[in-house]
Amino acid sequence: MDLNEQLLAAHDHGDKAALVALYHQAAKDVGDINSACFYATQAYIFALDCNHPDARALHAFLLEHGREE
Repeated sequence: MDLNEQLLAAHDHGDKAALVALYHQAAKDVGDINSACFYATQAYIFALDCNHPDARALHAFLLEHGREE
């Protein structure tokens, strides 16, 4: 199953922890910073929603790239 299929399945199941991990992975794998920040934003939103431990790292990444605060 590719990343997109995994994301769709996680959305279908409401698995927020999986969504954090998958969007975070997408942010790391994508080739440009704008797309990376988009995926990181999605991961961050789900991380905040489920109090995921990756929230701080995602927030730091978004700050570093001028996408937050």
